[in-house]
Amino acid sequence: MRIDLHAHSNVSDGTEKPADVMASAARAGLDVVALTDHDSTDGWAEASAAAVEHGVALVPGMEVSCRTSEGISVHLLSYLHDPAHEGLLEEITKAKDARLTRAERMVTLLAEDYPLTWDDVIHHVAPGATLGRPHIADALVAAGVVEDRSEAFATILTSRSRYFIQHYAPDPATAVELVRAAGGVPVFAHPVATARGRTVGERTYREMIDAGLAGLEIDHRDNPEEGRAFLRRLAAKHDLLVTGSSDYHGTGKPNLLGENLTSREALARIEELGTGTAVVRGSSAHLD
Repeated sequence: MRIDLHAHSNVSDGTEKPADVMASAARAGLDVVALTDHDSTDGWAEASAAAVEHGVALVPGMEVSCRTSEGISVHLLSYLHDPAHEGLLEEITKAKDARLTRAERMVTLLAEDYPLTWDDVIHHVAPGATLGRPHIADALVAAGVVEDRSEAFATILTSRSRYFIQHYAPDPATAVELVRAAGGVPVFAHPVATARGRTVGERTYREMIDAGLAGLEIDHRDNPEEGRAFLRRLAAKHDLLVTGSSDYHGTGKPNLLGENLTSREALARIEELGTGTAVVRGSSAHLD
């Protein structure tokens, strides 16, 4: 069974519509795929209908943007939570609003040095999508400033750039608690992805575990091998489930659906823990 529990649509920073992500998952030979757009569940309905059509099982999910008190970015995957849960919805709404204000300020700074306008960025954002740096990167690509998103993030949009501005995001432990309260299953996304910037230390892991962290996304292209070994020891010590995934973004990243996979045992455990919603199964989808 081929299970990939991390994929994005154009509801956040992917390049494909939710329905097209499901079609791509079927073509990639996946049996199960999770749609985990940043701070949004708006793609669930479209993806659910397409999953049934293509015979792929859909795990409804979301990737919650968090930040520690030291300013370190943390991404928390939430599976099978109630999308209408008041506390979680309030936090992700605050984060989405902050992303928008932050993006506007970054574009103002970038426009001082590059041929970039706010309209250029909006052109790359699907209606209602969670706006973020990837959309600014797409506008810079279209303007001929950089070749692709990867170059934009490695240079102009890096957190060390003068154009970078922080935005509001909940504390990781608080986010874990909210996901649990919403009936969801919280999994720490690519925890040791050092190429993305600073990663958290022991205290943050301890706080997230104490708050109810359920698992670690270990098999991910951005986790170096030595970091994966550390994560496996941590998972074994605290009985955390282990996942693997692609972090697919369509053409927005080189990541390919199914390049890393999750075991059926881990998926079964997620289903046991998740009470906010359920896996969507088409007539030809199978989980046995």
